[in-house]
Amino acid sequence: MRSAECGMNTVPSSVFIPHSAFRAPHSMLWHLRDRTLHIGPRPLVMGIVNVTPDSFSDGGTFLDPAAAVEHALRLVSDGTDILDIGGESTRPGAEPVTLDDELRRVVPVVAELAKRAGVPISVDTMKAEVARACLDAGAAIINDVSGFRDAAMIAVAKEFRAGVVVMHMCGEPATMQQNPRYTDVVAEVTDYLQERLRVLGESGIPPEAVCLDPGIGFGKSLDHNLALLANLNAVASLNRPVCLGVSRKGFIGKLCGREMSGRDAGSLAVACFAAARGTAHVLRVHDVAGARDAAVLLESIDQHRR
Repeated sequence: MRSAECGMNTVPSSVFIPHSAFRAPHSMLWHLRDRTLHIGPRPLVMGIVNVTPDSFSDGGTFLDPAAAVEHALRLVSDGTDILDIGGESTRPGAEPVTLDDELRRVVPVVAELAKRAGVPISVDTMKAEVARACLDAGAAIINDVSGFRDAAMIAVAKEFRAGVVVMHMCGEPATMQQNPRYTDVVAEVTDYLQERLRVLGESGIPPEAVCLDPGIGFGKSLDHNLALLANLNAVASLNRPVCLGVSRKGFIGKLCGREMSGRDAGSLAVACFAAARGTAHVLRVHDVAGARDAAVLLESIDQHRR
């Protein structure tokens, strides 16, 4: 199943909003099961916990459930607002994992963190069965990089009244970086996310439950990523929170000449650029402490705006 079509022959008809129409960031509510997150001048921080052997940044480091829980609780102490737990790598070239393997990796971690973390738990999965099991264990958000194109995933989200993160991905993780092509990447990604909002709404998922993710690095070249970041106001114009996941990604390494371990500063620079413009509201990161400090400073500065 292709997660999104790319390489369209015509430019979609998205309406683009000039950057001058935005200020950093406007207030929104994001409904997650039994709680509501308020997104104001301070962007929220979503801490990444990969319970995988092969994720591009920290694969294998937290594969043991106890190690994953310990790491997640450390991210909570560093100031994360949300924990995002994933048991299947979606790095470029990654192969799918079996349902049983993914369940075995993530459900015990989610269950333990739901009891101890004190922050909402997100499950990063493309499988409706995994989403259901994690929601049963106490998760509040489904983060689906395939964009909720599976009707079963939509049904699970509706049943649990879960918050959802809807992402754009061109192709599948195993093939998405093999010559991705667009006529107009900004228009196509925006129109895709707008269409997903419509489909979800018609399926019983209210807009207030939805957060949008442009899918930086998911079937995009360096220029595609930069075009999306420079024009992220197009996605923000859909009036839902925008989740931005750029942490340690390959385009930062290419531009800055940094290996994986040296990309946190560049990752934070990109996140701050978008958050200060009001076009990113949830920052999905590995370095929670740095992102939390940046978020506090952005809010403090914004409070003195005339």
